[in-house]
Amino acid sequence: MSEPVIRTERLRKVYVTGLLRKRYVALDGLDLEVHRGEVFGFIGHNGAGKTTAIKILMGLNFATSGRAFLLGRPHDDPEVKARVGFLPERPYFYEYLTAAEFLDFYGRLFKLPAPLRRRRIDELLRAVDLEGARDTQLRRFSKGMLQRVGVAQALINDPDLVVLDEPMSGLDPMGRSLIRDVIAGLKAAGKTVFFSTHILSDVEAICDRVAMLARGRLIESGRVEDLLAPRTRYVEVQADRLEGAALERAGALATAVEHRAARTLVRVADGSAAQALLRLLLEAGVTVHEVAPRRETLEELFVAEARAAAAGGRTGRAA
Repeated sequence: MSEPVIRTERLRKVYVTGLLRKRYVALDGLDLEVHRGEVFGFIGHNGAGKTTAIKILMGLNFATSGRAFLLGRPHDDPEVKARVGFLPERPYFYEYLTAAEFLDFYGRLFKLPAPLRRRRIDELLRAVDLEGARDTQLRRFSKGMLQRVGVAQALINDPDLVVLDEPMSGLDPMGRSLIRDVIAGLKAAGKTVFFSTHILSDVEAICDRVAMLARGRLIESGRVEDLLAPRTRYVEVQADRLEGAALERAGALATAVEHRAARTLVRVADGSAAQALLRLLLEAGVTVHEVAPRRETLEELFVAEARAAAAGGRTGRAA
């Protein structure tokens, strides 16, 4: 496997606040790897340490201890920054600039030649559906429009690694769908996308892997399907409408039975019960239309894991 695009080793951040100089552990020994070409979701409750970790990676904050690497080099190497695109959680926009001028400004910071800047600006405004607002000052933009032009800014240098802190913030469903499409396009182009969000359905839909933080500590990580696969809540089997003996025998295995027009939906507790039900239906000559495991959602998994971590004393954060 190639060198990770992002790697942290025991990354720790302790803040000292107030007159009493109280110590607060914002990040506690984070070990993380993000590989080339994957979309990686970074999730956690408010104050979990996501933004602290991202700021350290981007050089906007300093770790108390530990190490971090981007694209195989120390994260504070200036040459690495030319290959990284970044959208912070609370970006600042020069509101007197138009969308095109704003992107041109960032293109100049990366020292892109003028023809390349013009081409990238056209491509990115089209990608985030702001072509019609290219000559509008940013002070006239809505929150969602500002978020979209911020995503465009993060891509102006055609980066190998894109880091987005809450990119879906302030977006309506259409805007979220558009940004998901942008992220999918980046993945298709071989880019690596690392983003934090509170919208876990988006993570479940587009991420290859995910890391969950709770009050500064990593509590779970892995491929989304692997995390959710063992957490099947029940299995639904949809077949032609059941009657008589077939209905009675299916009912003995089921936790619920529901008739829907010409079909019957049978819910069973697990995979073994589903196999027994399928054998029964096939022996009875009943046509089966669908077998669907209903798994715990990523949001349900995160809430359960975060509560378990807190209850187990794994996340006490005063120091």
